[in-house]
Amino acid sequence: MAGVAVLVLFGLSAVAVRDTLTPPPTQAAAPTQELDQPSAVAHDQAGHALTGRTPPAPNPDPKVFDAVKASAELPPGGDFTVQGARRWTVVPGTSPAVGGTNRVTYTVEIEDGVQLVGGPETFATDVSTILADPRSWIGDGKHGFQRVDSGKPDLRIRLTSQMTTRDVCGFSIPFEGSCVNGDNVTINVARWVRGAVSFQGVLVEYKQYVVNHEVGHGLGYDHKSCQENGALAPVMMQQSWGISNDYLAALGTDRVSKDGKVCKPNAWPYPTGS
Repeated sequence: MAGVAVLVLFGLSAVAVRDTLTPPPTQAAAPTQELDQPSAVAHDQAGHALTGRTPPAPNPDPKVFDAVKASAELPPGGDFTVQGARRWTVVPGTSPAVGGTNRVTYTVEIEDGVQLVGGPETFATDVSTILADPRSWIGDGKHGFQRVDSGKPDLRIRLTSQMTTRDVCGFSIPFEGSCVNGDNVTINVARWVRGAVSFQGVLVEYKQYVVNHEVGHGLGYDHKSCQENGALAPVMMQQSWGISNDYLAALGTDRVSKDGKVCKPNAWPYPTGS
């Protein structure tokens, strides 16, 4: 059944992370230039490896809590499926191979019970179109993608109900997110329908962002912070929750330090093309 999400906000804490007990590494150049080399560990929306748990982060600075909350919470909008069946069905259809020789095969799947305007095919078409865009990961001339609907794909891109996403991805930071766990790329239908405050109601751009961001984790890329005040955000910045480093740092997310930098929303790894 479709319904409107009810967000229960409590003291914010971080999901488990593989390396949050060590200081974040020095940030590399923004993805409009040369991208970081990917790591081999998949992450959740908070940037944390889904392999263990560490003590939670402290509550955010009370002085910025209201601003952080306003940036990270789900915007108003259309109805979405709150709980699906925790089973996924592959959307039939394939696409030609695009991009470079480092080819990743993927299926597009919908959790059973998830309702979507236009049906599952609209989600599948959006995903394939986004990954075939020269501004996406194929922009480096090396990554490639091909949609399949049988066999064992490299990635399973799954549109998933709100509550199943929380179960799969965790909800210690109590705002809607998406995640990657192994070869499963979980896209939260609540965000797919509503988008994020950072994108100022431009839902198409948010969809481009969330596919590129989560597939980026599937390729092995870690989170990044805003690199330059006023510049386009790196696609691996956690833009679902904000485009301010101060806000993300207050949430206890990884690889972000409070430094006052605020970026502009950006959906693409290579926004100006290769």
